[in-house]
Amino acid sequence: MSHEHVSYLELLARGAAAEAYDRPVLLARASGAGPETLAGLEEAKQLALRVRAELEGRRRREAELSALFATAHDLAGLRDLDAVLRAIVQRARSLLGTEVAYLSLNDPTAGDTYMRVTEGSVSARFQQVRLGMGEGLGGLVAQTARPYVTDDYFQDPRFQHTRTIDAAVRDEGLVAILGVPLSLGSQVIGVLFAADRRARVFEREQVALLASFAAHAAVAIDTANLLAETRSALAELERANDIIREHSGVIERASEVHDRLSELVLRGGGVHDVAHAVSEVLGGTVEFTEAGAGSVGVAGAGAGSVGVVGSARRDGGHAVREGDDWVAAVSAGGEPLGALVLRGRPDLDPVDQRTLERAALVTSLLLLARRSAGEAEQRVRGELLDDLIDAPDRDRGLLRERAARLRTDGDVPHVVLAARVDRAAGGPADSDAGRRESADRRRLWSAASHLAATRHGLASARDGGTVLLLPLGPGESAADLARQTAKGLGGTLREPVTVGASAPVRALLDRPDQVAVAYGEARRCLDALGLLHRSGQGAAAEDLGFLGLLLADGRDIEGFVGRTIGQVVAYDRRRGTDLVRTLDAYFASGMSPARTKDELHVHVNTVAQRLERVGRLLGPDWQSPARALEIQLALRLHALSDVVTGA
Repeated sequence: MSHEHVSYLELLARGAAAEAYDRPVLLARASGAGPETLAGLEEAKQLALRVRAELEGRRRREAELSALFATAHDLAGLRDLDAVLRAIVQRARSLLGTEVAYLSLNDPTAGDTYMRVTEGSVSARFQQVRLGMGEGLGGLVAQTARPYVTDDYFQDPRFQHTRTIDAAVRDEGLVAILGVPLSLGSQVIGVLFAADRRARVFEREQVALLASFAAHAAVAIDTANLLAETRSALAELERANDIIREHSGVIERASEVHDRLSELVLRGGGVHDVAHAVSEVLGGTVEFTEAGAGSVGVAGAGAGSVGVVGSARRDGGHAVREGDDWVAAVSAGGEPLGALVLRGRPDLDPVDQRTLERAALVTSLLLLARRSAGEAEQRVRGELLDDLIDAPDRDRGLLRERAARLRTDGDVPHVVLAARVDRAAGGPADSDAGRRESADRRRLWSAASHLAATRHGLASARDGGTVLLLPLGPGESAADLARQTAKGLGGTLREPVTVGASAPVRALLDRPDQVAVAYGEARRCLDALGLLHRSGQGAAAEDLGFLGLLLADGRDIEGFVGRTIGQVVAYDRRRGTDLVRTLDAYFASGMSPARTKDELHVHVNTVAQRLERVGRLLGPDWQSPARALEIQLALRLHALSDVVTGA
């Protein structure tokens, strides 16, 4: 290993800034290094930067999860509501990388919203501003109970601008603002914000992350209210010692379960481990039911399990009683992921209900982390396929190494497939249609990525659709794979998915330039299916007759001739007959038996007998216009191949 390569490892080890990675190349150039050395260093630099980006992404995800788990632990030992809310706002600001974060609460008496906690704010006017319901972005979030994001506050007409609010926002210098509701059941009690003093776009993952913090904040406020109600009840009742002792035991159990959950998550436990831990603490049986999956993990539950998940969602995430069971919804950023179902404890006290709800919150974090890991792998698969198509001249050893990490075997034949969703034409050409088309592309990419991971292939979103690189199974053809893929993706999306396939690509990592050529062939086949009104089907060039011969890059003339008139040629060779020449004369004579017999100098009955034999070999529709055109083209190509080979 060269000294310069060691330098990159040292830069990675100490977490140097991206600009520092240019130094080894600049030093080598200054010392007069040759082009080959410089090219190697440049390649090593790019690899090191990619490793650095991957490490940064992992550190960021670890920081997010650690902060969320720390927040959950704070809630388990809640003592000071202001301290917990301040910690939530500080962590939200840090992890989203914004300049300002703040939390507002609704004032039911005044009918407006006021600032409770701010972090990074420098304007006294902003810190004291009050928003009427429906006014400004925050007022709209509080009124509609939905997240809102704007990358340019003053240019956004979706919410009501007032002089007071705009003056406060301008005084703080805010431009981009994201707000998510703090909800208790169906009631919105406030809003959690992250904002920047410059235009920026908040990603979907950032919205989900802030929503998770908002859920923590709502639980903290709810817990504080619950404790306040408990203290009030203790003051009104004369059984203070008994009630304190009873609630102390329950709170200890809640603290125990949260400590156990935190430890479980940090050591890499899963969703069912969470259910087991909560089962032990609550003294019942807790099972996880996945959204949309019926009775996953719930013995004896049928369609009713979907209903209880819906009930929990409608109650805003609170545990709800269904018969003798308790159900707590599991969601992330408003998206339903499933529910925790507690059996065997029909009489559940309020604090134990909160324990079940918080266990559902931790479960959502685990599922969110698992999804993030899956999406990261999908992106890596897409990046490798993009490189094979766009940059096939990259280091083949590196390509092979990346493929091996994804369990993609470059030594077996692969097929490139181009896929797209083909909705029925005639719908309104409005913004909803555009959003549906964008959503279709995302759903197609997600389904294709899952298929690629299952079959140890690759998938990437490209050119308004999706491209896949899948291995051929034993005895499987490109056409078979195209039809299976169209059927599978269409069934998953419940929309027609059209798939065009290339000819098989062999030794793709030894000759990666084949992939781009094959992608072009698959795209042409996909377009041809659209022109032939075969939406929702899958096909390769070999399925499309002479049109496939024109579309394919391989120009498989012998295969086309064999598929079209191969049986007639083989019959002539076995029997010593003259069916091929009879066919040629028949078409040359305008499909007239009388003129054909003159051309061949035989009786017209002989012509009729030969044509009858051709019909039995090629099928009854061989004289239809489309078949006749293909047969004539195959006859010309067959004759040309005989001339070329000297036959």
